[in-house]
Amino acid sequence: MTDTALHPFDRAVALRPVEGQPGLYEGHTSQDYWNMVGPFGGITAAILLQGALRHPQLLGSPLSLTVNYASAVVAGAFQVQATPVRTNRSTQHWLLQLLQADENGEQQITTTATLVTALRRETWSQSDLPMPQAPAAGELERMTMPGKAVAWVQQYELRAVSGALPTHWDGRGDHSRSQLWLRDAQARPLDFLSLAAMSDIFYPRIWLRRATPVPAGTVSITTYFHTDLAQLAEVGTGYLLGDARGQAFSNGFFDQSAELWSEAGELLATSNQIVYYKE
Repeated sequence: MTDTALHPFDRAVALRPVEGQPGLYEGHTSQDYWNMVGPFGGITAAILLQGALRHPQLLGSPLSLTVNYASAVVAGAFQVQATPVRTNRSTQHWLLQLLQADENGEQQITTTATLVTALRRETWSQSDLPMPQAPAAGELERMTMPGKAVAWVQQYELRAVSGALPTHWDGRGDHSRSQLWLRDAQARPLDFLSLAAMSDIFYPRIWLRRATPVPAGTVSITTYFHTDLAQLAEVGTGYLLGDARGQAFSNGFFDQSAELWSEAGELLATSNQIVYYKE
């Protein structure tokens, strides 16, 4: 299959091993997932995760991924360094780094991440967080973004249950919760990479809470995976129900949490992130 025949997401997360340097990969940013001043944070998280998933020493599947956005990723080539720092019987701990060359040609770290993968064994399991009641995705209109939307939003089909972008930026927001159905705009079976990206799909909660589009950007996001390959295969190309809310807004930073469920009501992932904003 040629690169142009690949799904846009698979082109965006494609990595090539660097010969003779285990765990080092080369990639290139994708305009399909471009945000206002750099790549969509979710695609950067997926790229870093891809570095570990392609590593020959990988044990198990993703359990927890924390991504720290240290500086802007610019358009062009980059490298991903994936290092398994400790492997135990059931868990494996990773250090992931995304690097780009500066004006002097020296590689500088733009993004860091830690990842825990694990061997999952069948045990007693229960979710104490019920899936919210919501109309079926087919009963809701597909969201359209006002003005000239950023490129990455066009890669997703979003259908808001509640908490869509404010229609009036008048400073009169009174809550920060959004619920929406989501999936890839171009059909693609769900996997850990796309689940990691979708965990960052929610626009900054401060926009909804204040109904004011202040500058904002994720500083760090942690995603917990509560699923396995078999369950992901059952989801296939179906919708996920997302539920996100802000928690505390203070002195230039706020945190927001999110959950993602399958249409069958299975909790697939939860995330928490800390976000910078300014007046």
